[in-house]
Amino acid sequence: MDVFEFIISIVALVLIFVTLWIILLRKRRNDSPIQPEGQYDLDELSRMAESMGDRIGTLESILDAEVPDWREQLERGSQ
Repeated sequence: MDVFEFIISIVALVLIFVTLWIILLRKRRNDSPIQPEGQYDLDELSRMAESMGDRIGTLESILDAEVPDWREQLERGSQ
């Protein structure tokens, strides 16, 4: 009977250890979530939007100089 009690106590200890380990891992995951590389903060997104706006403005001015009626052609093509 001693061997049976020993095996039960070892299994119980292992189950308790595994349960606590899983609980602690989940708490740590919830406390500090890992951010994917594609996630940006709002300030960075705002700077990126301003930069894109500047680039679009530059491209439109180049198109206006090279192809003066490009806006009309675009409107006719989309209708």
